[in-house]
Amino acid sequence: MATTKKAKETPLMQQYNRIKSKYPEALLLFRVGDFYETFGQDAITAANILGIVLTARNNGGSKIELAGFPHHSLQNYLPKLVRGGVRVAVCDQLEEATKGKKIVKRGVTELVTPGVVLNDQILENKGNNFLAALHFNKEMAGIALLDISTGEFYVAQGNLDYISKLVNNFRPNEVLYQRNMDKVFQEKFKTKAYSFRLDEWVFKTDFAIEKLNHQFGTKSLKGFGIDKMDLSVIASGAVLHYITSAEHHNTSHISSIQRIEKDTHVWMDDFTVNNLELIHSPHANGRTLADILDYTATSMGGRMLKNWILFPLKSQKAIHSRLEMVNHLYNDNSGLHHLSDQLKQVGDLERMASRLAVQKTSPRELNQLKLSLQAINPIKEYCLSASHPELGTIAKLFRDNDSVIHKIDEIIKEDAPVIFGKGAVVKEGFSKELDELRAISSDGKAVLLSIQKREIEATGISSLKIAFNNVFGYYIEVRNTHKDKVPEDWVRKQTLTAAERYITAELKEYEDKILGAEDKILKLEQNIFSQLVLDLVNEVKWIVHNAKLVARLDCL
Repeated sequence: MATTKKAKETPLMQQYNRIKSKYPEALLLFRVGDFYETFGQDAITAANILGIVLTARNNGGSKIELAGFPHHSLQNYLPKLVRGGVRVAVCDQLEEATKGKKIVKRGVTELVTPGVVLNDQILENKGNNFLAALHFNKEMAGIALLDISTGEFYVAQGNLDYISKLVNNFRPNEVLYQRNMDKVFQEKFKTKAYSFRLDEWVFKTDFAIEKLNHQFGTKSLKGFGIDKMDLSVIASGAVLHYITSAEHHNTSHISSIQRIEKDTHVWMDDFTVNNLELIHSPHANGRTLADILDYTATSMGGRMLKNWILFPLKSQKAIHSRLEMVNHLYNDNSGLHHLSDQLKQVGDLERMASRLAVQKTSPRELNQLKLSLQAINPIKEYCLSASHPELGTIAKLFRDNDSVIHKIDEIIKEDAPVIFGKGAVVKEGFSKELDELRAISSDGKAVLLSIQKREIEATGISSLKIAFNNVFGYYIEVRNTHKDKVPEDWVRKQTLTAAERYITAELKEYEDKILGAEDKILKLEQNIFSQLVLDLVNEVKWIVHNAKLVARLDCL
């Protein structure tokens, strides 16, 4: 009997399959050079959702589907995949490709799911993106709700009907639950959210307590008032485990956990919330109560206002306190306009702090963070000068972020780009080595212009130009009408329809100097920026603290 010889996989596909086996339920974006590639069924899915070309490649004798896009387009394509209901594992090259190295080291740097998102193009500006976890026993359940993009972390415990109301009110985009509780979840929780089942071992008390204490740097959960809420604690541990498995290991912005107090708010069921059209409307052009009430100036304030609408206060004292503040602000006409103008200068500090904590921020966003923190000082001064005790209390609660402002201002250029390589990031004068490299690069380009001018004069070719591409580096382009004037020592590299391109030994010499300097500039700027981010991570907790105070003032 004849045996068929099994096709041997290429080293690249062996590596791909090893990584893919760890994320079987996710679409794997596999970085190969300047592209993210998808293979097999992932390629078919990606091509359908993104509308990109589906091709095939040879994998050791057999064909496999292939679809990809340039790496710099990730932020455009990733939101489309997540909105298409796909879990996405982003696999990057963890080292530089070098000559003689058959295959570079790769690994998943981020798992993006409907409930674990930091991308502004996916997130709703004034809406939360909650990830929920549920843990049940026969009649009770615990719930944990985390918005990784803002650091908000809530827990509650009660009968199944109460927890079901919370799911409907908070509207999480993803719900986690224990694999063997599928029947209970399907019967009791009629949610449209994406759901994901976790193994039973994740839902253990000791494991959860250890995860929470490690996250908050505590020895006990008593300070949060949740130490007796076993079901909620277990659900919280499952949430933290899940975001760690999604490769989010730097989460200092998640610095506290808040218990949802059942007795302090009016609880409305899903039927009531929907019929009153508080946050969402079933009608195409319907206006909700939130739409009518929301004049907040900040994204943080907008999110807090929605929570205030969904969870009305019960306590008469708390209601009067809130209304008294509103009345004071309303009657302080000039002060109110000043405060409103200052609030408009504050960006989404919660989400900026979150991306800083997980080290996914950009040079441009750090400048936005600096400007937002600078805008807090006049807000604090207004609260101090106001003749209202609670405003005075809020003013005293604001933490000093001057060190963050100073560090960013010292290092980052005001017009810094989003992406490295698209413009200068670090200010002149901060790094002597960087300034010297920039001088070499700048001088080299000035020399190229002088070479171009000299050769135009020497050859009489007025249209001659020196340009650059990634294939040949720097070259001299001459239109066909003048090619008879080209000196013999120029080396022809490319023939176009209307022109020819040449290189010279002199051009290659300056190319090495310029490109060598530019490579070093890029690496040095990235290193300086990475160190700055690490320095600022220690301040994330206080940035989030100030963001909450700004949100409260904005709501009032």
